[in-house]
Amino acid sequence: MDLSGLLDFLRDLPDYPAAEPPPGLALPRAARAPVAAAVARAADRPVLLITGRPDRALTLAEELAVWAPGLPRRHFLEPGPLFYEPAAWGARPLRARLAAYAALAPYAGLTAPAGPHPVIVTSARALITHSLPRREFLAHTRTLKTGQPVRLEALLAHWVEIGYDAQSLVLEPGQFARRGGIVDIFPAVDESPVRLELFGDEIETIRRFDPATQRSGDKVDRVTITPAREALPKFRRLTADGSGRTAEADGVGSLEFELPRMYPPATLLEYLPAHALILVDDWQELADTIEELEAHAVEQRALQVEAGVIPPDFPIPYTTWSELQDELADRPVSCLGPPADPEAAAPARLGARFHPGPRYGGQLKPLFEALAEILTRGGAAVVVSRQAARLAELWASQHTRPALTEAMRERPAAGAVTFVPGTLTEGWRLDLTGDERPGTKDESRPEAGGRSSFDLQPASLHLLTDAEIFGLTHARAHRRPARPAAAPEAHYAQFAPGDFVVHEDFGIGRFLELVRRTVDGLEREYLALEFAEGDELYVPVYQADRLTKYVGAEDHPPALSRLGSAEWHTARGRAQQAAEEVARELLDLYARRELVGKRAFGPDTPWQAELEGAFPFIETEDQLRAIREVKQDMERPRPMDRLICGDVGFGKTEVALRAAFKAMMDGVQVALLVPTTVLAQQHYHTFRTRLAAYPIRVEMLSRFRSPAESRAILRQLAEGQIDVLVGTHRLLQKDVQFKNLGLLIVDEEQRFGVTHKEKLKRLRTEVDVLTLTATPIPRTLYFALTGIRDISTINTPPEERLPILTHVGPYNEKLVRQAVLRELDRGGQVFFVHNRVQSIGLLREKLERLVPEARLGVAHGQMDERALSQVMDDFTAAQIDLLLCTSIIESGLDIPNANTLIVDRADTFGLAQLYQLRGRVGRSAAQAYAYLFTDKHHRPTPEARERLETLAEQTDLGAGYSIAMRDLEMRGAGDIIGPKQSGQITAVGFHLYTRLLSQAVRRLKAQGSRGTGEHAETVPPAPPPPRVDPDLGAATTVDLPLAISIPADYVDDRKLRLQLYQRLAKVSEERDLDTLALELADRFGPTPRPVDNLLYQLRVKLRAARAGVLGVASENGQIVLFLPPLDAVDQAYFEFGLVEGARVSKNKLWLPRRPEAEWKALLLEVLAKLEAGRAPALN
Repeated sequence: MDLSGLLDFLRDLPDYPAAEPPPGLALPRAARAPVAAAVARAADRPVLLITGRPDRALTLAEELAVWAPGLPRRHFLEPGPLFYEPAAWGARPLRARLAAYAALAPYAGLTAPAGPHPVIVTSARALITHSLPRREFLAHTRTLKTGQPVRLEALLAHWVEIGYDAQSLVLEPGQFARRGGIVDIFPAVDESPVRLELFGDEIETIRRFDPATQRSGDKVDRVTITPAREALPKFRRLTADGSGRTAEADGVGSLEFELPRMYPPATLLEYLPAHALILVDDWQELADTIEELEAHAVEQRALQVEAGVIPPDFPIPYTTWSELQDELADRPVSCLGPPADPEAAAPARLGARFHPGPRYGGQLKPLFEALAEILTRGGAAVVVSRQAARLAELWASQHTRPALTEAMRERPAAGAVTFVPGTLTEGWRLDLTGDERPGTKDESRPEAGGRSSFDLQPASLHLLTDAEIFGLTHARAHRRPARPAAAPEAHYAQFAPGDFVVHEDFGIGRFLELVRRTVDGLEREYLALEFAEGDELYVPVYQADRLTKYVGAEDHPPALSRLGSAEWHTARGRAQQAAEEVARELLDLYARRELVGKRAFGPDTPWQAELEGAFPFIETEDQLRAIREVKQDMERPRPMDRLICGDVGFGKTEVALRAAFKAMMDGVQVALLVPTTVLAQQHYHTFRTRLAAYPIRVEMLSRFRSPAESRAILRQLAEGQIDVLVGTHRLLQKDVQFKNLGLLIVDEEQRFGVTHKEKLKRLRTEVDVLTLTATPIPRTLYFALTGIRDISTINTPPEERLPILTHVGPYNEKLVRQAVLRELDRGGQVFFVHNRVQSIGLLREKLERLVPEARLGVAHGQMDERALSQVMDDFTAAQIDLLLCTSIIESGLDIPNANTLIVDRADTFGLAQLYQLRGRVGRSAAQAYAYLFTDKHHRPTPEARERLETLAEQTDLGAGYSIAMRDLEMRGAGDIIGPKQSGQITAVGFHLYTRLLSQAVRRLKAQGSRGTGEHAETVPPAPPPPRVDPDLGAATTVDLPLAISIPADYVDDRKLRLQLYQRLAKVSEERDLDTLALELADRFGPTPRPVDNLLYQLRVKLRAARAGVLGVASENGQIVLFLPPLDAVDQAYFEFGLVEGARVSKNKLWLPRRPEAEWKALLLEVLAKLEAGRAPALN
């Protein structure tokens, strides 16, 4: 969205401040972003925009991009921890702060750089927090160029000193990796990393590369490496106090806590050139915010000194309000709101021209009447809305067709209304007439056709947003950033020494380590496994695909298999039989659904496109795919029964909403069934908000409704007056009668009872059913069920969300107060979960004494319905700061402003439940915190402690796929294939079981099995078989007389080497092998001979499998191919017609003895002939 053309109106006003704004402009809040953008665009210098709160800073930073897209912007963030709190600042705040320093660094020279000049937006706490001094930042910033000589060891040591982390792979800013003469580094303020290739001591090339693929791309001439953090590790030796305690003792992560003891006091203002313009959003709010921060900091300091966390002489880590006023006194400062000194300020005539817009509360008729009146009076109107296309269509049905555009780079003419898709926080009216109307006294203004061009100037400009039209506030459009990079090997199981693994042929063992062994003069690397009775097995690395990590259905460790016994083959046979039974049952269910007919929904309507275009985020690929799959199901003449799996907060509701809208556009009703009243209310508000611009009626049926309200809703539902009904299990009762139900959406079906599930099973044969679940479905199980169970997975994290910082420990009142105050300081809200209703009143009294600053509310399931509804409404509307509640908030609640969670007695919750609770926070761009407290008088059980530690370690959004496979993935498997399979899963491991299931499904479909039911003939045809047969026990084996490994001096990280072995062993196409060979050379340098041998052997394996060869090995110095049994004719063909000098038996083919280079080429040639079908026996 681009509204820069509207700023031209300001430029023509006589009281427009231009490049030298007065001390105070007295602008209303909604007008400050456009005026700041206009001032910054006109000022030939850097601009610093200061506001009080971080949420306001985010709003200003985003809206500046709307009003002046060409201006380089930097959002200077505040650290996560409070003052005096010894915790890590976080990667995102550090990177944003360093980017601001880098943007201002060029102004330190004698010659100021040419424009465009940056605009830095910051909040109060971000500004006053002491920072890395400018001289240190400049002294430790270096530029590297191609052809430049470097001392590599000194360069790497320098990077460590300025905060970069040495890693085996570079994935994130602040990391570097060295592999021989190749060095990768991700500069802290850059968007992509670079790869330096050295020739001797000289930089030969510098190339950008993609951290996700690790493949290099465009060359660049130079790269600038800034410090990667503010507290430089090289200075940590200076921070030891009398006790000998250093920041290093607490880990480098919290090194910024020691920053005040490393350097003299410095702030962002030190980087700002003297002539830079400073704009203050609201002077009084800034003063109040900083004074409040100071008061909390003084209190926090006393507590930390008393606790021994800091010494009494610990330096103050911030600039006080009085000090900041002194620093600003000598700089050009202008207040966008009221001036700092109202008595000394001149009258602010520009501010008087702006007025707040009227509110319409979703009533479109008075809105359109007001727009018509504006145009009649010679004004111009701009409507910025998520529903812009829909509003434009409605306007056109009654008036002339308006302009609909995403960019307004020119001013609109008088009498024009323009609709712009997008979001702004608020609108305004700008008066352009009056004694000072621009242009009335300017005789030099050019004329056209005898009229002044300014006669086309409107009398007033009206900006209307969703806040004025629908009452929607805090609506910002977010850009969804690229997903954090993961290495190409990230999806492969990570074995650590001691982990249980499953070998497909030998059973359950324990992984010991990667070892090197020399056999027959050839050095190779093996995976050492331990089995029962101390037996060991050495698995060649090129067979790494035969190993999977063991995940069972029980808490206790599995028994190791005995080598040489039949136990493993018996257990695998039982599991294979059980998997086949499950496959038959699923195929039969699939067949029955195929027989049931229904009226297919039509294609998308224009309104569907408008609704989807109003989504305030850019959809992820996963979301778009899920939406496409749902729509395709709805447009088929059979009932849909699709499961949408997505982690906490991954956007499943948006998929459901679009499906519901499509159904309603086809004239049917929609039911949305949820497990709790709180979640019902959440979905009710979400649907009403998103569908406000359409003639759709959304209602809710739960205990929040009175009996009279419920009766009225039921009557109107039966009459067809209600389009969407949201509710709990109340929807499944007999008195709930839809006139024309077409779609049922079920959220978290596993939380309903058996009776309710039976009712849902019957509905599945009558209407389309869409089920949503946050229970992760393991990737292997998903692929096993593809084609017989309709599942869509959403794996991509949402917009700009950060890992949730998680604390685990005994209950601590001081920490509770500190956590709540931190959230209040940034204008946020807090969940406090206490799962015992009997004592929740007593805890409320304690919290009111502990944090009197917070507005506190209580919510639990035993409350009066209306009281509970009111509390939740108040919390959603930010009228409550601290919500003391039970686990009633566990599912689905979406309050983006609530970013701190405190759980009392977290050890009494299950891991999955805690994970769901933690998903209530971290739903915005703010750093989220979760405090999981245990009883301070009793230690938690070992199992509870393990659950909490697992959750504390897995903080990334989307961790549900890796948190405790036993707790989450097994529960997901049970929901789909039934809990009776847990014994088989325990016997052979989850991953092998799902491969057996996949194999059974494929085999049954290929055999033409039609299930066990009477409708079996409707089973869909089998997909084409894979080119390489993946059946267990039937894989082609290849063992050639070659030294095979990835040498440690080529890839020194053992974990990465193991993942590369797994990745290589699982390649199923030669073109993928070729790509991987190029990637290895790009990432690690020219491949050494053992790696070339590994690639060659894998190529032979692929060709042998395609040619029908059972195996390739070496016998007495000759290469031998193991073949299916041959008759006499085939033997003769192989001996005389395939290759000269070959020797053939009934099932073997010996190639003639040749030097290594020759037999390698000959073997590939023979396999190519076999694959081409020249051997009759193999056709």
